[in-house]
Amino acid sequence: MDKTNTALVLIDMQKESEFGIQGVEQAVQNAELLIAECRKKGIPIIYTRQINREDTIGLSNQEPLKEDGTPVFYHDGTDAVDILDKMKPQEHDIVVDKYRWSSFYGTNLDLILRNMGVKHLLIGGFVTDGCLMTSVFDAYFRDYQVHLVKDMCGATNEGAHMASILMMANWVYDVEIYNTNELIKKLTGNSYKSWKSSYPDQLQFTPENMRRVFSEL
Repeated sequence: MDKTNTALVLIDMQKESEFGIQGVEQAVQNAELLIAECRKKGIPIIYTRQINREDTIGLSNQEPLKEDGTPVFYHDGTDAVDILDKMKPQEHDIVVDKYRWSSFYGTNLDLILRNMGVKHLLIGGFVTDGCLMTSVFDAYFRDYQVHLVKDMCGATNEGAHMASILMMANWVYDVEIYNTNELIKKLTGNSYKSWKSSYPDQLQFTPENMRRVFSEL
């Protein structure tokens, strides 16, 4: 990984995400550490925001609505769409708004990354089994190499989080998976540990062995 063609992409780490996601505090703390290291190294930082319009234009099919007809989640008329205060974007950071789960669908993210010459994405965020996972697959389909930070992600329950990480490990053939401290070691030129796929569908996880297989990533 060349730091000159690398970007940190933080998926939907918004105030809406403070509610209902397991491990959100630890994921945010890890994001703060990685953001600080990327700033030191001059690695660009890109935030995505899920937006559901108050007038419901562009909503996904069956998006939950309140009794008054406005969106339940990521309502653009509220601070729920704001990036969490602890990791608020700075002047030169990039914020990409999106209206569907994948950060590449209907946005200019791919154009921005290619314009900057980015080939490697350091990526994490919320929720693991939704906006994060669809963004990772779309990044892979566009030939970016994904460096997935598994402890900088979170879902509404442990099973959903683990299953989606394991599915990405199985089917994103060139993915590299880290814990935050190990990725920081890599960025600082120290020895580190990560997990790389050696063959498609190699993990063979089941409900019975999921925790064990997950712990080996």
